[in-house]
Amino acid sequence: MRKEGHRRIPSGCAISGIFSRAGKRMSGEAIIESIATMHDRSNGLGGGFAGYGIYPEYKELYAFHIFYDSTEAKEKCERYLDNNFDVVNLSKIPIQQTSGITDEPLIWRYFVSPLPRKLTDSQLNEKEYTVNRVIHINTKIDGAYVFSSGKNMGVFKAVGFPEDVGRFYRLDEYEGYCWTAHGRYPTNTPGWWGGAHPFAMLDYSIVHNGEISSYDANRRYIEMFGYRCSLLTDTEVITYIIDYLHRRQELTLEEVASVIAAPFWTTINTKPPEERENLIYLRNAFSSLLITGPFSILLGFEGGMMALNDRLKLRSMIIAEKDDMVYAASEECAIRIIEPNPDKIWSPKGGEPVIITLN
Repeated sequence: MRKEGHRRIPSGCAISGIFSRAGKRMSGEAIIESIATMHDRSNGLGGGFAGYGIYPEYKELYAFHIFYDSTEAKEKCERYLDNNFDVVNLSKIPIQQTSGITDEPLIWRYFVSPLPRKLTDSQLNEKEYTVNRVIHINTKIDGAYVFSSGKNMGVFKAVGFPEDVGRFYRLDEYEGYCWTAHGRYPTNTPGWWGGAHPFAMLDYSIVHNGEISSYDANRRYIEMFGYRCSLLTDTEVITYIIDYLHRRQELTLEEVASVIAAPFWTTINTKPPEERENLIYLRNAFSSLLITGPFSILLGFEGGMMALNDRLKLRSMIIAEKDDMVYAASEECAIRIIEPNPDKIWSPKGGEPVIITLN
């Protein structure tokens, strides 16, 4: 068999994550170095990063990162933002031109808060108001795409190899307590700026290695609740599922994992009565949100990170710890390049979430 990099590999795509339980803010340099070791798991059609804790001076405001295809789309979107939010600061996102990244759209950043009168009139809470406006921009304003919308966090993505994307966005100039990264090897969907990972909604961000065979069923169900999957890739739906289950349904992350990577019925039947009853409820109540197909994902969220494999563990996932630091990656080399001597290193079981939070 020929080596990776010389042919299509079904296990392609690379993910990596770094988290400081103590909340120590780290430069984006380490996560670039980590994901670069898995270069051959990507093909240059998408790379991206999410950083948490990177905007402490604006931590109470939503940070919108937006791609624009044209100045007309930008002007239309900015009118919409002005009508619905107090825009405290806006600017181009700083970039550094590199030969590996070409044909970039207009890339702008806005720090915003909902207009009090509009929020009151909407009869929605602040987060739901913001989600509705993000979905409106992404589905109703041609040529505008909000690809990051959380507080004190940001997503940075592009078409290119991930290490080039990291340099392009000058991530060594940012500092955060959590970083996740993705190198893309698309097999069934196009490579374009909006389709690169991470996918984000509010403070939730997802990087994913795998393929979702249940995508149509998942998409049809989640779109009944106001979400719209418009980005031409299956991974987008995972972000909306987690936002729906964790934020709107208020399930714990352990329960979220038991929905999207649900145990088999034979496994459920071996559990103690109370746990068995809860697992049966989750499988019945949210059966359309079971994600089938091979996957490993890293979920970033405010104050934490979760690593999760599909229940058959058809994609690789390695976790390591060193003092207060936690690392997760598709391959062990991506961890050892930045932490050569971890205190502990292991591979979680299929469907077993590894959840890390700030102390």
